Amino acid sequence: MFIALGVPLLIVPSLYDVEQLVWGLCIVVWTVSVLQGFVQNLAYGEMVTLFPNATGLPGCAQAVFTKKDKNDKIDKGKLIGAFSAWCYWFAWCPVVAIFTMMIGDYLVAMFSIDWTGWTLLGLYMLVGIIVVLIMYTLSARGLEGGATVGTILALISMIPIIIILIGGLAAGMFDFSTITSEFTSPDWSWSGSEIAVVLGCFGLAQWSACAWETAAIYGPEYKEPGRDVPKALFSCGIICLIMYFFVSTVVFGSLGHDGIADAGYATLRPIAETAFGEYGSYIALFFLIVAMLLVIQTGFLGSSRTLNSMAGEGNLPKWFGKLNSHGMPSNAMLFVGIFNLALVFIIEYSAFLLEMTTTSMTVLTASALGYCLANGIALSAFVITRRNARFKNLDRPFKAPKGWQYVISVFVVIQFFVFFPCLMYWSYIQSGGYIAIALAIIILLIFIPVWYWVQKNQVSEKAEPQSAE
Repeated sequence: MFIALGVPLLIVPSLYDVEQLVWGLCIVVWTVSVLQGFVQNLAYGEMVTLFPNATGLPGCAQAVFTKKDKNDKIDKGKLIGAFSAWCYWFAWCPVVAIFTMMIGDYLVAMFSIDWTGWTLLGLYMLVGIIVVLIMYTLSARGLEGGATVGTILALISMIPIIIILIGGLAAGMFDFSTITSEFTSPDWSWSGSEIAVVLGCFGLAQWSACAWETAAIYGPEYKEPGRDVPKALFSCGIICLIMYFFVSTVVFGSLGHDGIADAGYATLRPIAETAFGEYGSYIALFFLIVAMLLVIQTGFLGSSRTLNSMAGEGNLPKWFGKLNSHGMPSNAMLFVGIFNLALVFIIEYSAFLLEMTTTSMTVLTASALGYCLANGIALSAFVITRRNARFKNLDRPFKAPKGWQYVISVFVVIQFFVFFPCLMYWSYIQSGGYIAIALAIIILLIFIPVWYWVQKNQVSEKAEPQSAE
């Protein structure tokens, strides 16, 4: 259950952007997205207990799609599962860059920093370097902690946002009429393009609102998966449903459309300032930044382990599989750190020096596109496990409701043909360009030639001893 406690903070980076396009309707978007998580995660809960030795959702996808072809030296079916893992990695790795830029946004807002150009870019890069060095130092020494420490950190990450919002309620900021009067913009007409924007918002929102899928992914590790998986899913889902409704409702009801527009990406700052005063808000926002660091650590280590796992499964160069003396994936962590610093530099350089409309949302949107593809592939794998004779006799400690494969088939179509294209359209409308789309396509597709190169090297290595003989 405690896995879900850090998830509500993931709403913070996208509060501003989603609200600016759909106004008070954002409350519906966030709430329904969590409900979508219930549907998908029941399928994931069954699939991960069906393949208890697989590495998360991508591992399950690889177990389903891999089918050895004796006439082909390279198992091309393995590429689907491998690509799913890469998409899933790209969905979560940029959490480091996204929240690093969020920390920079809050520092600029808190201290009214009016720097421009290279000076402001230097501030964001300094924040990024400090964050990455802290993450690498802590993670390289194996300072992960056990279940108790993880629970405490999860609670710490959730408490600041709750305190700030309750403080806003106590200060009388919330007005329900703000929601009813500004539920949509005055010129909203539910045209085709506006519906596409709303669907794009759903595609973006699932990146955070469905993140409690980890409760399902850990299913094989539960003492009694058949009983514990539904209990974990129900507990996590209820927590996230309450929190996402609470956060979106209180923020919009307290600030309204114009207030959120003025606050920008530091959305919670005006609420903290009204509730606790200028100096009190510094303390509240400081702990919010600490909570962001905890989320960054989760994304940093999780994405590093994913690269390490992919190398172990023969989907990435062996370089990513190196472990240090503490058993931590040192090379993968180094890559994740440099990759995220590069993202921060590209986004902030484009914004401050090229005057392009790039923000942390540019990276989040690109990551969400990867998440759509990862979800679509994983959900497709679940449908196959229900319909393919290869998997009918496998033990299913936890089983989703009868006929669930038909429900999930609909969500496969939604992920690939609704959320993915509508999110691209949303990105274009929001930023006025194709930057996020191009970023996603380049990073996702670059994996395919790398994968083929790794496979050819492996085939050559296997052939060498035979030639020598």
